[in-house]
Amino acid sequence: MSFRIVVLAKQVPDTRNVGKDAMKADGTVNRSALPAIFNPEDLHALEQALRVKDRIEDTEIIIITMGPPRAAEVIREALYRGATSGYLLTDRRFAGSDTLATSYALSLAVRKLEPHLVIAGRQAIDGDTAQVGPQVAEKLSIPQVTYCEDILEVNEDQLIIKRRLERGVEVVKATTPLLITVHSSAPSCRPRHAKLIMQYKHARTVSELVEETKDYTEMMTNKPYLRIEEWSVADLDADTEMLGLSGSPTKVKKIENVVLAKKDSVHLSAEDKDIDFLMKELLESHVIG
Repeated sequence: MSFRIVVLAKQVPDTRNVGKDAMKADGTVNRSALPAIFNPEDLHALEQALRVKDRIEDTEIIIITMGPPRAAEVIREALYRGATSGYLLTDRRFAGSDTLATSYALSLAVRKLEPHLVIAGRQAIDGDTAQVGPQVAEKLSIPQVTYCEDILEVNEDQLIIKRRLERGVEVVKATTPLLITVHSSAPSCRPRHAKLIMQYKHARTVSELVEETKDYTEMMTNKPYLRIEEWSVADLDADTEMLGLSGSPTKVKKIENVVLAKKDSVHLSAEDKDIDFLMKELLESHVIG
C-alpha cells in the first residue's frame, strides 16, 4: 500500500499589487482585475509533501482545489512540480462558501480518498483566516498539527514535526491519519521540472476539454493520467444546505481599499549630527522615550 498524501490548495487573487481597480463599488474584491496565483503557503505545503515523497518512494500526492474551472491551473502547477494527480471541486452550488462551508466540502473529498496525511497552507492571502485546515481536521475527527515548518521524520504510522511558534520552535509527534498546516517560514517549493511540464502540459478537466477546439479524445484514452478529475456536489453526496451562501454564517459587510500615501523622506548619514537629529525626532514623536 502506498503512502497517500492529500494537499489542499487554492487559487487566489494576487493581492501583492492591489491597484485602484481591485475593489468593486459594493466593496467586494474585483477578482477579474487581479491575476490568479497559487496560494503561496499552499506551495510550501506542496513542498513538504514532495519531501515526504523523496523519503518514501511509493508515495502518492493528490491535489484538491475548489473553485471555477480555471482553478485547474493550480493542479497543473502542482503536477509540474511532482504531484501525482488532482481533483477539482467545481459546482455553482459551492459559490459564496465561507471557511465553514469550504471545509465541509473539502472534508467530504478527503474522506473519499482516505489519505494517511493531509497537508495545507496555514492560510490563504485572500482571507487570512487560517481556519480551513483546522476545520477540515475537526470534520474528519483526525489529529492536527498547525504551524508546521518541517517534517523531521515520517512513516506510515507517525510523523515528527517541527512547529514555528511566535517565540521559538516546538517538536511534536503525531499519529496518522493526520492533518498539518504549513507556516510561511517552511522551505519554498521547488521549481517546475521540465520533463514534468512536457508530460502534463495537456492535462485537462472535462470542463476544459469541452472548451477546446482540438479533439483530445485519443490522447486522453491513451494517456489517462492527463485527465484531471472534477467532482460536483453530487459526487461528494453533500448536503446543499451546508454549502454556498446557505451554509456560510460568515457575511462580509464591507472591504476597504486602504492606499498608503507616500510621505516625505529624510536621508541620514552615519555622522553624529544626523544621528542626533534622528534621536530627537524619535523622542518628539514618542516612538521611543
